[in-house]
Amino acid sequence: MANVVKSPASPLTTAEIAALALSLAHLGSGPQADAARHGLRHAFEHLELGDDVVATTLATLTAPLPAPVADRARTIAGAITSRLVIRLHYRDASGRVSIRDVDPVTCMVHREHWYLVGMCRMRGAIRAFRFDRIIATEPTFVPARPHRPEGFLPFQGKRAA
Repeated sequence: MANVVKSPASPLTTAEIAALALSLAHLGSGPQADAARHGLRHAFEHLELGDDVVATTLATLTAPLPAPVADRARTIAGAITSRLVIRLHYRDASGRVSIRDVDPVTCMVHREHWYLVGMCRMRGAIRAFRFDRIIATEPTFVPARPHRPEGFLPFQGKRAA
């Protein structure tokens, strides 16, 4: 097989990394998934990872999700791609369970956790939902309202414009 080299002048964007990582996250642990994760790790090989947060985040990006979480990740990815509202059964940090309809925008990884970022219709605000706290996902046939990923700062409490 030939090696393909991407010019260092055009590194992967954050959106490209997130899309690749989400695609890998729900592949499971078969040989193709392992090879793909190795490739993503290779893409990060020349980055300076002096920051522990960055190193932990990159490790999370390239680790397989547990099977039940990977199943929910497939549903989430499908909703993002199809631009459809997704219904989440979500357990918050206090253990309270709620059912929320979300306009999914993107997924992200921070440290050792995956998050779905979207507009929560119940709260009318941007929210980040940790994958491991999502109990169940239900696809809907309701079109999601368009939201640009660049406008979402999920850990800063900003409301969408």
